[in-house]
Amino acid sequence: MTAASKMLHIRMDEETKTEATAALAAMGLSVSDAVRLLFHRIIADQAFPLELKVPNSATRAAMAEADDLLAKRDARFADGEALIADLDG
Repeated sequence: MTAASKMLHIRMDEETKTEATAALAAMGLSVSDAVRLLFHRIIADQAFPLELKVPNSATRAAMAEADDLLAKRDARFADGEALIADLDG
């Protein structure tokens, strides 16, 4: 006997939905298939199937710096060569 199914409604932006739907279709899956697989993994593992972490202080500082650079439209390096030279350091 099959269990009764229930509807699950979620909200997401249209671009994410469109891109994810296309990627899933290329894998032969529907969005509903993907959600069912996600939920089955959560049940089987008793955990979320992706590693979720709270960023440490160094990561938070780097994220804040990146946000600040983007907001100012500023860069640490004059050009790509300066960036590569710093990386080779």
